[in-house]
Amino acid sequence: MRLVTDIRASGAPARAFLAMGLFWGIFGAYVPAIKAQVDLGDAAFGGALFLAAFGAALSMILGPWVDRQLGRWAMSVSAGLMAVCFVVPGLVTGWWPFAIAMLFAMGFTGVLDVIMNTRVSQIEAETGRSLMNLNHAIYSFAYGLAAILAGVARGQGLGAAQCFLIAALMTLALCLGMRHHPAHQAPEETVTKPRLPHMLLLMAGLVTLFAFMSEQAVDNWSALHLERMFDVRAHESALGPAILGLTMGIGRLSGQVVLQGWPEGRVLRMAGALSALGVLIGVWAPVLWLAYLGFALFGLGVSVTGPMALAWVGKVVPPHLRAQAISRVVMVAYAGFFFGPPMLGVLSEVFGLRIAFTVIAASLASITLVLVPMLRHLARSGGQGDASDAPAPDPV
Repeated sequence: MRLVTDIRASGAPARAFLAMGLFWGIFGAYVPAIKAQVDLGDAAFGGALFLAAFGAALSMILGPWVDRQLGRWAMSVSAGLMAVCFVVPGLVTGWWPFAIAMLFAMGFTGVLDVIMNTRVSQIEAETGRSLMNLNHAIYSFAYGLAAILAGVARGQGLGAAQCFLIAALMTLALCLGMRHHPAHQAPEETVTKPRLPHMLLLMAGLVTLFAFMSEQAVDNWSALHLERMFDVRAHESALGPAILGLTMGIGRLSGQVVLQGWPEGRVLRMAGALSALGVLIGVWAPVLWLAYLGFALFGLGVSVTGPMALAWVGKVVPPHLRAQAISRVVMVAYAGFFFGPPMLGVLSEVFGLRIAFTVIAASLASITLVLVPMLRHLARSGGQGDASDAPAPDPV
């Protein structure tokens, strides 16, 4: 019953998480087909994603502004535009058309992500319930199910554009249910105090950056890795991103139910270690079932990293600064979400896909070994690296 109550409490943003999961799950399953359609090598394909990612990351600056301007319609409009734009990459050929199409699809994804995470954090503050893991679990389950169905559809000869169009129609149907009023804005004279803990937000952003970078890298390249290493068919390679999505959903749902009250730092350290181990097993496995197991362990580990960091930021800052703070963290984090796949493409072209994934594993290990200890220090010193501000909650 508690889970049902939590779902009802965050119904509007939950629909946005669901819609976003549909599109990225389909994209993950169709990467080999889209890559062949646009006729690009690893580095060129990664470079097109990088160009799109650069502009898309900048679009996140617009998230708080769009939220203020559109109010209760902000999620609905952003999700609708994302849905329409995602159909185009399934239709184009060539480097520039693909890069521009992905720029718009990623751009509206980024704007929507800032808004929907801000709304979840707002609802958490209003209700006193922990909801971030639940909503990210909804994204992951939608992503995993979409990847499985898209893999089957691809195996039956259905094109990427047709699959994206079906998801777009479903999303447009969900948009009316995404209406949600933003938090009341404090008067202007009170907004200037206290100031944001910039260094602390940067470190939280880096934690989430490495999580999203690895998530998108495995999402966009695991199917290709499985086809190259094990010569599997389309529906078997689609199990790579599908397993990732499903295990991330399980991990986040467990985080919603089991990890209530656990210190965020402890969870982040365990998650970083498990996800790094999972990546290494997944890409160096000599047999297919062990690769699947590795991606499953990675999904369980990385699942709670981003939501825990974002939920904690929502607790640290005052309500009237929450949208601004989360947009800063998400902007840093989604540099990884968007830059992960192109970076992996360049590394794969030069060193091979396994070495590229090993670099991803090293970044995840740094969460446990470097970033969480730095967050502990910043939290205890007030968030700026010194003792000049009011103490922030200790994430450890």
